Amino acid sequence: MPKLRNKKSALTRGVSKKQSSGELTPTSPSKKSMARTSSLNSTELSQRASMHRTHAGDRLENDAEEGGVEMNLLRDGEQRQAARETDEWGESHQPGESKGPMSSKDKRAMVLLCILYLIQGVPLGLALGSVPFLLKDHLSYSQLATFALSSYPYSLKLLWSPIVDSVYFVNLGRRKSWIVPMQLIVGTVMLYISFNVQRLMDDAASHVGELTFVFTSLVLISATQDIAVDGWALTLLSQDNLSYASTCQTIGLNTGYFASFTVFLAFNSVEFTQSWGVPHLTLSSYLKFWGVVCYAVTFGLLFLKKEDKEAHSEADMSITGVYKQIWAICKLKHIQSLIVMHFFAKLGFAASDAATSLKMIEKGFKREELAVAVLIDFPFQIAGGWLAAKWSRGDRPLRPWVYAFLPRLAFCLLGTLVVYWFPTTPISKTFFVFLIVQTVLSSFSSTVQFVGISAFHTRVSDPLIGGTYMTLLNTFTNLGGTWPKYFVLKGVDMFSVASCKIVKSGLEVATKVTECVSDEGKAMCQDIGGQCVVETDGYYIVSFVCMAFGVVFLFAYIIPTARKLQELPLSVWRIKLE
Repeated sequence: MPKLRNKKSALTRGVSKKQSSGELTPTSPSKKSMARTSSLNSTELSQRASMHRTHAGDRLENDAEEGGVEMNLLRDGEQRQAARETDEWGESHQPGESKGPMSSKDKRAMVLLCILYLIQGVPLGLALGSVPFLLKDHLSYSQLATFALSSYPYSLKLLWSPIVDSVYFVNLGRRKSWIVPMQLIVGTVMLYISFNVQRLMDDAASHVGELTFVFTSLVLISATQDIAVDGWALTLLSQDNLSYASTCQTIGLNTGYFASFTVFLAFNSVEFTQSWGVPHLTLSSYLKFWGVVCYAVTFGLLFLKKEDKEAHSEADMSITGVYKQIWAICKLKHIQSLIVMHFFAKLGFAASDAATSLKMIEKGFKREELAVAVLIDFPFQIAGGWLAAKWSRGDRPLRPWVYAFLPRLAFCLLGTLVVYWFPTTPISKTFFVFLIVQTVLSSFSSTVQFVGISAFHTRVSDPLIGGTYMTLLNTFTNLGGTWPKYFVLKGVDMFSVASCKIVKSGLEVATKVTECVSDEGKAMCQDIGGQCVVETDGYYIVSFVCMAFGVVFLFAYIIPTARKLQELPLSVWRIKLE
């Protein structure tokens, strides 16, 4: 039986002493969180890119005080000093930059990382993408709100990431100790769902709790696997090719996600398969296939890939130490302002992200058409990310993030109007092209915002504890887009007014059914031969409340706070390592 060992956390690993000069330099890159969002799926997934910077001036900045930072504009001298620090930071050497041809070892490592991220992306695409659309015909918005809780674990990985990074079996390996069991559990859960999916989907309203539990478990286990794979990426690749870690995650995670969302929705549609003459793909068959793939990849990893032992520096910290550093970061005054901004910044888009696509499906927009729209949007997201990265350079990385707020709010308004004036089906090709253009532009503004805020996080994170710092900031960014979803979907039903109408011989007959919003009310109305008539749709109320809040919060808090935060010198973002 291998001995269970509690090692120091690699989240803060990466500080070693230079024997030649006695200087402290970071030796392990941290992980940069990214997210891909679409106006049609509103899903955010995290990805990390390596960040590894060395600069003598940065080491001296750790003596800055943690609290008492005034949120006022800096004097001209301080602004010039901040600009110098920014320029020096931007020109510093990054070991992740490739200096020569990639070795065969790094190529094999990249293939392995892509496969591991693919395994992670498949269940996420199901839980956060396609399954909510499949359940739309069977559940109310309040019940969908309950199912939406399954996405929360992916935004809360910070709570247990120090444990995953520190506790492992020595004989098996630091990362394989978590990756192997997590992938076996993912495969087992997917097989369990595949054998029970017919029972769950046929009477989804009676099994909301079980559906939410199994898919929450799936996301929780995938998030844990993600922590371990992210850590392994830092040692699988050589120093000169560390920057390719984020490339592997982009390829693997997005491929798995879109396979489970876009491709599966298309092949699950009877109309699509009949039109193209391809076999119809059921959710049960899809889950069985990927469950077997999970087992095959995991056993191959277990017996064919040996994990190299990682060297530990004197600066490694215990689990308790990492949590203390997280708390120390949260006590910084400007970090608290940033957290407040993150927590409410996406509320203006919450109704559009959570409910607009579901309403379009309700109006008659086909799932396969939705899948095609998202598929077309994907390459534009990549292009938008590249452009936004260029715009985010310099000493104003938050500028594109702020500038994209109003266009994104405008596209949310446009999406609400599209739902209101949605034409009778089948929709024309012209209207479908319009929807694609609207989706692409909305997604572009979202991508610009994401890259801008990611660039800012990269700039201000202390390189000595970059992993912890970046994970903390990205946790609040992702959580800001996750927590409103439950309340938005609940609010749609809460503010909706619908009654049961029965018409006989041209006369409207009064019924005992007082409401037709809940599942019970709809069932009672159907039992007596009535039809639910929506008098007030809560979607429009929730949508306009969210957008109004977004506009007010943008001008009252986000713009002034963002301006002050990016004008602060880098020294105030540093904390003292105990």
